[in-house]
This record gives sequence, structure tokens and C-alpha cells, in this order.
Amino acid sequence: MSSKAPERTYDPDAPATPPPGLGPRELARWAWRQLTSMRTALLLLLLLAVAAVPGSLIPQDDVDSFAAIRYRDEHPRLAPVFDALGLFNVYSSPWFSAIYLLLMASLIGCILPRTRVYWRALRARPPRAPRNLARMPVSASHEVVPDDPAADPAAVLERAAAELRSQRYRVEHVPGEYVSAERGYLREAGNLVFHLAVLVVLVGVAAGSLFGYKGGAIIVTGKGFSNVLTQYDDFVPGAFFDPDDLAPYSFTVDDFDVDFILEGEQRGLPRDFTAHVRYRNAPGDEPTDYDLAVNHPLRLDGGDVYLVGHGYAPHITVRDGDGEIAYSGPTVFLPEDASFRSFGVVKVPFAEPEQIGLEGFFYPTFAMVDGDPMTVYPDAANPLLSMLVYTGDLGLSEGSQSVYALEKAGLDQVTDDDGKPLRIDLSPGQVTDLPDGLGSVEFTGLSRWVKVQTAHTPGTFVALGGVVLALLGLMLSLFIRPRRVWVRVREVTGQQADGGTAGEGRRRTLVEVAGLDRSGSSDDPGELAVAVDDLARSLAGTRVEENQ
Repeated sequence: MSSKAPERTYDPDAPATPPPGLGPRELARWAWRQLTSMRTALLLLLLLAVAAVPGSLIPQDDVDSFAAIRYRDEHPRLAPVFDALGLFNVYSSPWFSAIYLLLMASLIGCILPRTRVYWRALRARPPRAPRNLARMPVSASHEVVPDDPAADPAAVLERAAAELRSQRYRVEHVPGEYVSAERGYLREAGNLVFHLAVLVVLVGVAAGSLFGYKGGAIIVTGKGFSNVLTQYDDFVPGAFFDPDDLAPYSFTVDDFDVDFILEGEQRGLPRDFTAHVRYRNAPGDEPTDYDLAVNHPLRLDGGDVYLVGHGYAPHITVRDGDGEIAYSGPTVFLPEDASFRSFGVVKVPFAEPEQIGLEGFFYPTFAMVDGDPMTVYPDAANPLLSMLVYTGDLGLSEGSQSVYALEKAGLDQVTDDDGKPLRIDLSPGQVTDLPDGLGSVEFTGLSRWVKVQTAHTPGTFVALGGVVLALLGLMLSLFIRPRRVWVRVREVTGQQADGGTAGEGRRRTLVEVAGLDRSGSSDDPGELAVAVDDLARSLAGTRVEENQ
């Protein structure tokens, strides 16, 4: 006994039934497919490039901490917002790391399935020939030369297979039916190599960030540097780097040479600057001389040293109210512009009867222009030190503070007899007494300083290898054109062969060749058409020169 299923009727007035929602498993699968699509990978790569833009526009704490401090001082409203967004540490911020990790996951998800598909394509045989080759985009047919001993269809197909193999085609020969050939498999290999290379570059950069370090230090000429944590002005270790593993190299900056442009629109810009150093890879080694210059870093065991900046360090001596020297030595002033007008701070916590703070500018070539003090040339042709004086509590007992900023909450500004802020202007060798028995300030000399950046990036060669792989993959994908070629040989009557002009019933052998360019290129297919026609003529025994 059979039962008949009830008939379903369509009611146009019935409310539409919503589709069932995605469960957690389906939602996760959908999200993974979206993440691992090629379009998502390209969008993430573009997003990573856009996200790196603030790192080149805004000073970074781990690249130039002094520039970042100055930027914060000059933009008091923007600085808290940028700090909250991590724009002073773009490359180590959570949002940049999230884009980075998502891009790596997307690339892995793209590469693995495409590799499986490519592996199957490598093992597959060329597809069978279409029945009607004349319908293909590029095709040619020629009649075999009469009385040719090689006109037998089987022999023609044998020659076709041999000819295509000599042209590095993968050939599938079905005797008596057709020859199918394909080449250009390395094009997809180039695409895979390129995407794999992007992943290798990302891994190399990540390895350098995680297992390396980057630091900066300002060194006055005549002074030395040892690769220990206390010698750095700023130090940014990777997440997996232990500062105790710093290589024990050291070097001394003996001298510094700078050559400024003297004429033209670029007058005053440095043409070249070089620091002459003596270095040791380890304690006890014999010192070796080296000229450290821009784009010519010093390669040491366990790190590289780069020259990234320079400036002036006036020698200042401060005597307190008792006539004792409370401060003496070169003081680093940070340049604010291309003229090397530099800002600096002097803190004298041991002065008696009160602590003294000095803040002001150093002008390498001082001149008054329209009533304003300025430097007209970056070299030290007419150096002048101009500073304001403060007394009181420097706030050093309340915690660490920048050596390039004066905390004025507990300080009082010293004034002159007219009640105006006291400004002391000193040329080299000059000394000025401070009022109320506070002491004196002397400008005793001038030195230069250099800013060096040390870095250890273990993933450098990995990233370089990734770049080389990317170029190789790009060349393979651009210059290799995958093609398919099919050959059929059949016997036809004279009327079929030439539209009825030949004798009725005469049987002839016709060679048909078709080609397909699978590169997706919009180039003129003439090259493929010529190759197909030449192959058809060759198999038919017709000389190409006679038919052009």
C-alpha cells in the first residue's frame, strides 16, 4: 500500500518565512572563508600600508624619542589623543599588531587551499580535445601535402606530440584521435611563491621585532659608549629579548666632521657628516678605527650602529653662592630646525644656597634680524648661549624626569633690576654673575655630539629572502603564459576540404590545430595565432615561407 505525499500549495498572501540563522559552526566557517579570501588579503595588505603612514608622519618614541617629546610639547592638545591611539608607537600598537596577524592568517588561509589545487593540477593530464576545433578562439587547418609518405593520420599525430614535447608542453596523445598539450604551469607557482614571499617578509619583520632590540644614545665627541642598558637614552627591546643578552661591544667617538653647503638655495644644509670612532667587539680586543657615516653603519657582533643625527654641546660651568663649582661639563642642546638653533636645560641640584635651573637656546652663528635673535648659519661661526635663570626646587626627588625639560612647578624665575626675566647671553669664554649672590655661569667651550641608533634585527635576512622570492614569483606570474594546444587529423572529401572546388569524392587528410591562451591577458592573440598556424603548416608538410 502506497501513500501519496500531500500536495503543497503556494499562498501569495502568506507571510514569508525567514531563512534559518547561522549556528556557531556555520558562522565560524563563513568568517574563516571571508578572512582567507584573496580579496580580504589584498584589503588587509592595503590597510597595513595605510596604518604605517602615521609612523612616518608622527615622531616615534622608539625611533627618535627626543623628536617625540618635542612634538608633545608643541602640540599639547593633540598629544594626549595620539598617546591614547598609540600613534607615537604605531608599529607596536595593538591595532597595528591585529592587522599584521590577520594578514598573516589570511595569507596562510589563501596559500594552503591554492597549493592543494595546484598540486592536483600538476598531476592531472591535459584535457581532451574539443570535437570541433574550428570553434575555438584561435584555430588553423591545413591539408596534408599529397603523396607525402608521412601523411598517415597516426604519423601526423606522432609528429605533433613530438613537436609539442620539444616546446616543453605536457602532452596527452590518444592514438588515432587527438593530441592535447598544455604548458605554463609555473605561472600559478609564481603566484603562490609571491604570496608565500609576502608571508616570509612578515615573519622576518616580526622575528626582528620580537627577538631584537632598538636603542638610541647621544654621545659627545671624546666620550665613549658601552653596550649596556644604562648607557642608552632610549631602549626598546623585543617581547622575547632579554637585555642581559646585549653583546659586549663598545666604541669611542674621537671626532666629528660636518660639511655644510655654502651657496645656493640649499645653503646651510649638511652635505656630509662623519663620526670617527674606535670600536671593540669585546673587552680586551684591540681597538679598530671606523668612519661612521649616514648609510654606512658599523656592523658589530650582535648589533649594528647607525649615525642618525648631530648637534652642539656647550661646555657650561656653574658656581654657586659659595664660589664652589656645582656643575661643569658639556651639555647637550637639541636642534630645533635646519639652522641648528638648539634648546637645552641645565639642572644644578647641589648649588647653595638654592638649586639653580637654566633654560635657553644655543645659536651657532648668532645675529639679530629685524630685532629677533636667530642663527644665520648652522656652523659655529659666532656661537652664543642665551638662557633664563630659575631657582628653587628642581623636583628631582619626586621621581624621574627628562633631562631635556625643566619642571618649573617649584621654581621661581630670577629677574633683573627692572623686574624683567633675567636673560644671560654668553659667548665662549665669557662669565656672568647671578644676582643676589646666587653664583655665576660661564661658557667655557663647545663640543659636538652625535646621535647613534643601535639595532639588532635577527630577521633581516629572512625578510630579504622574502623580497627576493617575491620578485621571482612576480616575474614568473608576469612572463609565463599558460597555453593549451590541441591537434586533430581527419580525412575529408575534396568538397569538404576546399568548398567543392576539388574533385568530388577525393579523400584528403586535414590537420586541425587550435590554441587557447589561459593567462587572461588582454594582449593581441596574434602571437598564439601565428604559432598555431605554423604548427598546422609544419604538420601538414607545407613550408611556412611559401604560404605567407
